[in-house]
Amino acid sequence: MADHNFDVVILGGGSGGYAAALRSAQLGKSVALIEKDKLGGTCLHRGCIPTKALLHSAEIADSVKDAGHYGVNASFGSIDMLGVNKYRDGIVDRLFKGLTGLVGSKDITVVAGEGRLVGPKTVQVNGENYTGANVILASGSYSRSLPGLEIGGRVITSEQALQLEFVPNKVIVLGGGVIGVEFASIWRSFGAEVTIVEGLPSLVPNEDPAVSKALERAFRKRGIDFKTGVRFSGVEQHENGVVVSLESGDKLEAELMLVAVGRGPNTAGLGYDEQGIAMDRGFVLTNDRLETNIPGVYAAGDIVPGLQLAHRGFQQGIFIAEEIAGLKPAVIDESGIPKVTYCEPEIASVGLTTAQATEKFGADNISTYEYNLGGNGKSQILGTAGFIKLIRQNSGPVIGVHMIGSRVGEQIGEAQLIVNWEAYPEDVASLIHAHPTMNEAIGEAHLALAGKPLHAHA
Repeated sequence: MADHNFDVVILGGGSGGYAAALRSAQLGKSVALIEKDKLGGTCLHRGCIPTKALLHSAEIADSVKDAGHYGVNASFGSIDMLGVNKYRDGIVDRLFKGLTGLVGSKDITVVAGEGRLVGPKTVQVNGENYTGANVILASGSYSRSLPGLEIGGRVITSEQALQLEFVPNKVIVLGGGVIGVEFASIWRSFGAEVTIVEGLPSLVPNEDPAVSKALERAFRKRGIDFKTGVRFSGVEQHENGVVVSLESGDKLEAELMLVAVGRGPNTAGLGYDEQGIAMDRGFVLTNDRLETNIPGVYAAGDIVPGLQLAHRGFQQGIFIAEEIAGLKPAVIDESGIPKVTYCEPEIASVGLTTAQATEKFGADNISTYEYNLGGNGKSQILGTAGFIKLIRQNSGPVIGVHMIGSRVGEQIGEAQLIVNWEAYPEDVASLIHAHPTMNEAIGEAHLALAGKPLHAHA
C-alpha cells in the first residue's frame, strides 16, 4: 500500500475544501484534495447555483406574466422544463470547468475517490494512504428526512427536485425554511399549486419575526398556501400522487411532496468516531479556531455546528489554511455572516435579530427602525414591496440589518460591512448613496435611525 505525505490533506472538495486547498497552495504548502464526486460539492452541483438558476427562470416567467403592467405586449405560454434544465446545466458546467481549471493550475494533488480517516492524520482512498502534517475535514452535508419518512417515488428531496423534467400540478413542501420557500417560489412561478407545511409558528423561522410576517403576506398574495405550527404525521403514495396527513387531522393531496427539513452532517462511516474526534449528533466539534480535539486536525463547512452556508464554509477553509501557515487570522464572527434566501420576494440579513439583540443588550438598550421600500424610487419601478429593518445599540453601532423585497440579496454587501465594521447610523447617514437605486434605501434607513429622516415617515 502506497503512502503519500503532504503538508495538508483535505477530505472533501466543496466550498470549504477547495477554498482551503487554493489558499494552502498559495501559501506554499503541499496539498492533497480528496473528492469522491465533483469539485464544487453540493453548492455548485446540487444546491446554491442550480437552485438560483431555476429561480431566475421563475423570475423571467413572472416578468412575462406581468409584462402588460409595464406596457409590454407579451404572452406567457408555458414552461419548457427541458429548456430550463439545459440553461441550468450550462451554468453549472461553465462554473465547474472554471473551478477544475483553477485547481488544476495550482500545485494541488486532486485525488478522485471516497476517502476514509484511518489514522488521526491519514485518509485512505482506493487503497492508498494520504497522510498530512495537518488534516482538514470538509465532508459536507446531505438532505435530511424525518424519522420513519422514506425518500423515494413521489417523496423527494431537493436533489430530485432539481432534476424534475416536468412542473407538478400540485406540490406539498415539508419545511418552511430556506430550501422549502425557495422551491415553493420556483414552482408557484412555474404555475404549480403549492402548500408549505412548517412545524414551527412561522415561515423562515430563523429570520427576524418582522421578515417572516412580511414573507407570509407576500406568499399569500402570490397564492402560495402554507400551514404553520402544525406537524406532519405521515404520507401515503399512490399511482397519481401523495396524501399527506398532519397531526391536526388534516389531509392534503398533491402530485409530489418535497422534504425540505434541513441538512445533516455527512460524517457517518468516514472513520471520524474511530479516530477519537469529538462529535455531537454527527457534527464535528471544534474550538473557535476550527481545530478539533486532535491537534492538527481541523473541520470546515456544514459538518461544523452553525449556519450551513457555502460562503461560511469557503471563509472557514481560507481561515484554516492561514491558521496552518501560522498567519493567526482573526476568528470568524458567526453573527457577522450574511444570509440570503432567494425566493420572491428575497430575504437578506446579517447580525442579530430583535430577540437576539434584546437578550444580549436588554430591550431598553436597543432601537429598531423599519424603512418601507414604498419610499424608494427604484423599488417602485421594479414593483416590489418590502422593507429594511435596522437594529442598533442605543448610542452605539448597528448590530442587525434585515431586508425583504425583490433583489435585496444584492444589498447585503454594504449591510455586512455596516455590521462587521460596527458602523453607527450617523456614519452611514453621511455616505452618499446613488439615486435611483435600491441601495439608496439603506442610506435612507440609516438617515432615519440617525434622527434625520428625509424620504421616510419617522
